[in-house]
Amino acid sequence: MRLSRFGQIVLGLLIVQGLLLTGMGLAQTQQPACGPDHAILYKRAVGLLDKAEKKLAAKYTAEAKSLLKEANSLFTILLKECGPQQKERALTSQEEQQETVNKKLAADETAQADRLEKSAAEKLKKAEAAQDELGAKYAREAKAENEQAQVRHLKAGIYSLRNQQMIFRFLAK
Repeated sequence: MRLSRFGQIVLGLLIVQGLLLTGMGLAQTQQPACGPDHAILYKRAVGLLDKAEKKLAAKYTAEAKSLLKEANSLFTILLKECGPQQKERALTSQEEQQETVNKKLAADETAQADRLEKSAAEKLKKAEAAQDELGAKYAREAKAENEQAQVRHLKAGIYSLRNQQMIFRFLAK
């Protein structure tokens, strides 16, 4: 009876140790390297970005916003899953210059959009305070400035995502 009890304890310890080692092995598994699936995601994101830019140029703001949102989510996935590989790849001097230009353009568009939103808010207050035609005029101007601000925010988003496109270009090769 003593031997069987000892055997049970040893067997139990071996099972626990095996479970612990298996758990540690699962925790240490690395993410898979970027592969063909990621290249497909990249191409899809670039296509969406191109479509969004065309829609925005054609004044289809809502469609452009939707396309940009989808492209952004795909680039976010690529950043999470292919980030380590992307960091190993150095940008060329031309790519670094383009990245700087895109960042500046995005910042300028955002600043313009913020100014337009502030101006629109002031005009909306004036519209509420004013009567009749003057109030309607301020309301129309506020609406137009809000629409311009939204377009500028979307343009800023395009510039930012163009940087992501450039950074992950290695997936297309």
